[in-house]
Formats: sequence, C-alpha cells, structure tokens
Amino acid sequence: MNHNIKIKKGLDIPIDGVPERTVLDMRSIDRYAVKPPDVVGFTPRLLVTEGDAVTAGQPLVADKNDPRLTLPSPVNGEVEAIVRGEKRKLLEVVVRKNSPTSPAGPASLSPESPCWWMIKERPFGTIANPDHKPKGIFVSLRDTNPLAPDINYTLKGREHEFDAGVQALSTYAEVHLVHADGPHPAGNVGTQIAAISPINKGEYVWAVGAQDVANIGHWCLTGEYCPTRIISVGGPAAKSPKYYKVICGTCIKRISDVQLIDSCYPSINGSASGTRIISGSVLSGTTIAPDGFLGMYDQQISLLQEGDQYDFMGWLMPGFKKFSFSKTFLSGMLGKLGNLEILDYLGLPKMSYTMNTNVHGSVRPFLFTGNFERVFPFDIYPLQLIKACIVGDVELQEKLGIYEVEPEDFALCEFIDPSKTDIQTIIREALEALRKEAIA
Repeated sequence: MNHNIKIKKGLDIPIDGVPERTVLDMRSIDRYAVKPPDVVGFTPRLLVTEGDAVTAGQPLVADKNDPRLTLPSPVNGEVEAIVRGEKRKLLEVVVRKNSPTSPAGPASLSPESPCWWMIKERPFGTIANPDHKPKGIFVSLRDTNPLAPDINYTLKGREHEFDAGVQALSTYAEVHLVHADGPHPAGNVGTQIAAISPINKGEYVWAVGAQDVANIGHWCLTGEYCPTRIISVGGPAAKSPKYYKVICGTCIKRISDVQLIDSCYPSINGSASGTRIISGSVLSGTTIAPDGFLGMYDQQISLLQEGDQYDFMGWLMPGFKKFSFSKTFLSGMLGKLGNLEILDYLGLPKMSYTMNTNVHGSVRPFLFTGNFERVFPFDIYPLQLIKACIVGDVELQEKLGIYEVEPEDFALCEFIDPSKTDIQTIIREALEALRKEAIA
C-alpha cells in the first residue's frame, strides 16, 4: 500500500557538503566487518574463529536468546580478526574478501535466510522476531537526515529487485510504502508509523530500509547474498562529497583517505583535533576511526570538523555564521530573510553556517523552553516523556507513548536543547529497561 503524508513540524539543518550525484564503485574493498553492537538487544554467540574460511551469507554470530537470528558474512573470504572491547564484549568480526559471490538460484525470505537481520521491529528497534505477527511493514521512500542519499537515485536500476523484495515481505504482513513531504524527521520511519498506524502496547511493526528491500529482492530472485548499498559521503569537512557503491560493513579507509581535507583526525574518544568521521547521520550516527567500518544499518558517512576552536567571548558576538534555532545568535533572526538582497549588501551569508562538533556549552539543568514541540511531529508530549524516562516511571512512559518512539526520533530535540542533555541515550536506556522487563 502506498501512502503520501505531509509533516509540518521539524527542522532541516542547513549543513554544507551535500554529495553530488556521482557514484564511485568501491565494492573492490577487501575488508568488511559485522558489528553486533549495532543491533539492539542482540546477545552475540560466535560461530567462527580467526582463520576460518566463510562464504557470503554464512552466519558469523548468532543471538544467544534466539539462535534463528544471525549476522552473516557480507562476502566470501577469511575471518581476519575478532575484536573485543571491555569485559570481552564482542565488537567486530572482520572478514577479508578473497573471491566474488555467485548466484545459487531463486530463494525465499525466512528467519534462516541471511537477509533477515535487515528487518527491524518496533517497539525497541531489535531484529524482527519471527514469532510476532506485525500489523504492518513500513518502508520509507525518503531519507530527510542531513546529507542523506536520495533514495530515488540510489534505487535507480533496482526497481525489479525492489518489487521482488516487497513481494517477499508481503507474505508476513501488509507492506506500506511511504512518501513523506516536509522537514526532517519526515523521512524517519517512526514519524511515518505515528502518522499512519501508531503503535500501542502489545503491537508490533516491522521496518526495512528501501535499499535493503532491494537486497532482499536480489536474494529472492538469485539466491545470491550481496548486501549492496549506495551511501553518501559528505559534510563540511569532505574534500569532494560523492556517492559510493559499497557492500554493507565495508572498511572506509580508502574513502577517508580521499575525502579528508585535514589528515589529522580524532581518536574514538575525541582526544585529538581534526575531522570527526561519523557512520550515519550527524544527528544520531556513531564516531568511527578513519580505518573503521560502516555501521550495519547506516547509509551515509558524515565528515565534520572537530569543534575545538573557540571564539573570544563567542556568546556575546552577533554570530552571523552560527546556526541558531532559538535565536541565541543574530543568524537565528535573519534566517527568514536569507533571500533578501540586503544580506548581500551587508556581506552576510544566506544559508551558510559554520558547522562542527561543538555543542556550544556544557550540561546544565533541564530547561523548559517549549521548543521541542516545534520539531517533534508525533502526537506525544516530548518533554513529559523525557522526564518520565529520567525518573524511571514505567506506567507514565506507557501512557505518554514510549512504544511509538526510537532514540533517532528525538535527535532534533537533542540538537536544539539548550541544556545539552543526552536525550537519545535517555530514551534508549528507557526502552532497554522495558524490553528486558518484557522478556523476563
């Protein structure tokens, strides 16, 4: 079923470095990684050891709680490394590619197929539970995140595979293809679900990325597991923003070597200056190293300058080049006048702002400004829900619609928050507490 919705509340952030529509094929990269921490609620159990030969689609890691849910190798190759973090937490399974994949004949979509991890379930954002009956499967046909790729462009030439993927998904529930108009977060699947079929307690909805629908279709048509994505690489710190065709989990070293303007880049903890590399959106992505791996569900890489350069008495300056939603700087009041010739006469920028990772302040008491409601298009009181999550009031969270949201739905609230509160982490911790209580 096709839907067209229009969202009025939201905010498009005017960030420079929009990728040009030129696609470079980087599927020749030879290192890939499966990253279990990218999958919510996934408790990994290793199925391989270093040095093992693996084939594309072969499970590398299984969920201890449900062995049917696995994370497969994206390519044929050899397990090069198993990377662990604190308390031996499994971070990555690195595979070095050694041969191309080959078709094996038509296949079907099932929990045992290598494409199942691409289907996410709401509430909680986990891999879809095969035992649950979803009331719908949602596919967003627009990504409104800053610098995100144009889905219509990335799917060009894959229409047949996309249709096959929709057909395969429709055996589990009705598939909703959603065209959204309006500012970000109109393209977020959570916004679209809330506008079409809000989630109540005890209900489930599945969501799949548009390019992953095409990958599912490719698997069903050919039996070949080849999770290809066209990703965007852009941002103010990108040398030449472009699109790249890659395989999921690709190592980004060859891309970062070409795109980094400043060869000095920070460590993961941000201790050095230079450029920050983000797998995903600037609003909700994850910092990775220049030789790190693309996140499992990410379809963009964002490059921002580290915000470690400070202006003398910056908060007292007019701030013509500093984006301001709350009109803290003069640029916030001139935003609607951006097309007037007077700005050219004064030598002021129209829609060009200095964007970096500086949050312009430190954590402070939670302020009640009323701005969250201006960028949060759900029929939910965002401030009250955040407060309920902070104090751990489960009953109030349920009444306020906690099952309808994911952390990314609060990314704009976090962006404009004068208190510098880590709202997305607060929402994720609340959802995790509810999820663990539900399976206990």
